[in-house]
Amino acid sequence: ANSLDSSLLIKTDSYYRDDLLIKLLSIFFYDIYDRLISIRDKKIIQTINSLINKEKLAIFYNYDFRDKISSKQIRYVKNFNFIILEGIFAHRLNLNYKDTINIICNQNKEVCLKRRIARDQLERGRNLKEVTQKFNKSWYLYFKNLKTFEEQNKVISLKSDDNALYEKIINKLEMHNK
Repeated sequence: ANSLDSSLLIKTDSYYRDDLLIKLLSIFFYDIYDRLISIRDKKIIQTINSLINKEKLAIFYNYDFRDKISSKQIRYVKNFNFIILEGIFAHRLNLNYKDTINIICNQNKEVCLKRRIARDQLERGRNLKEVTQKFNKSWYLYFKNLKTFEEQNKVISLKSDDNALYEKIINKLEMHNK
């Protein structure tokens, strides 16, 4: 077992907004869900802060992509070593990234597209054309914003098949946690 086994995962995708404003904007902006306005960024930060403050109960969100509705879950939280924030918006929140370990997955575009097609068709009910269009837009926006983030913060760049670097990161996290 390693330090990541007792980590909490927060997916930015789980915090998409489902209010009237975002539904209205989605009519006029095809790519609205690839933009920061589409998520409950303050709610993610509240969840993270409640975890950092070691509160026993934390509010998490879950977004249903087929029905486009969000649900709130109150979970009992016990011992954890790390909070892992995952998703295309993870580097765009109002957080102090100087106090975090910033790992960016730098996989090639074709591998990411293949994974996205499988996920979006199965979990989100999208067709191939829609998945490809949304992917290309989110790929562009992600890397456009990532460049600034990398210039301002320490970042570890990792490919998902780079097992040697992955093991180094795990070892470093375990040493950090002792």
